[in-house]
Amino acid sequence: MNQHAVVSKFSHVKPGDTEFKGGGLRDFFLYRDLGIADATGGQVICHLVKANPDLPPEQGTGWHKHLCDFQIVIMTKGWARFMYDDKETLVEAGDVVHQRPGITHYLFDYSQDMEYLEIVSPADFKTVDVAPATETMPPVTPWK
Repeated sequence: MNQHAVVSKFSHVKPGDTEFKGGGLRDFFLYRDLGIADATGGQVICHLVKANPDLPPEQGTGWHKHLCDFQIVIMTKGWARFMYDDKETLVEAGDVVHQRPGITHYLFDYSQDMEYLEIVSPADFKTVDVAPATETMPPVTPWK
């Protein structure tokens, strides 16, 4: 983590200032940058993530872990089903999840209206594919 960056920028991003767009970690999600990576000199990224209405869930994210110091997910709309290690976890609107550094996980199902706020440090965290933590996976719920 860039612990020596001087953080001297004020940031105030309004809903119309940035838009949801593709090009993030997953093509089946849309991302809205909230300006925090720039304001913190890369120490933290904060963005809104939502389901891409044109790409419903089929296979999910695959098993992976993030190389980071801190990560939380705050579900603001809808729901998502994750596997954290070998445990299925339903995360619904209003839930807050601290994903400890390096936890093996897999987002495999989510609602069409799913939207969450994600905060990660450092901003340029890496994602690494890993072997499945379990062979038993619940099914994806098709969008109707």
